[in-house]
Amino acid sequence: MDTIEKYRRIIRRVIKEYAEIPFSYGDIQSQTVFDTDADRYLLMMAGREGVKRVHGCLVHIDIIGNKIWIQRDGTEDGVATGLMKAGVPKDQIVIGFRSPEMRKHTEFATK
Repeated sequence: MDTIEKYRRIIRRVIKEYAEIPFSYGDIQSQTVFDTDADRYLLMMAGREGVKRVHGCLVHIDIIGNKIWIQRDGTEDGVATGLMKAGVPKDQIVIGFRSPEMRKHTEFATK
């Protein structure tokens, strides 16, 4: 199996695991969005908390240039942890929601 296909499988598995965690408040559902043509993977939330509409993106991951770019991470533990536990090396993960200047101070890839 080539590296990109391996990363696709890992990303889908990690996002599905987060999607299985129920919300402790409101009537909110998790929704996964997997676009393997564009290599874009999302975990969305949608529902209601009382009268308030809740809708947003919890996790957004792209595969860009053979690396995994975490564009949004609203998880408690950090989605990078799940990716590393599944076998993705730190130098293949870019924390894209951090500025390039801040990325230099992490153990992850800068680009």
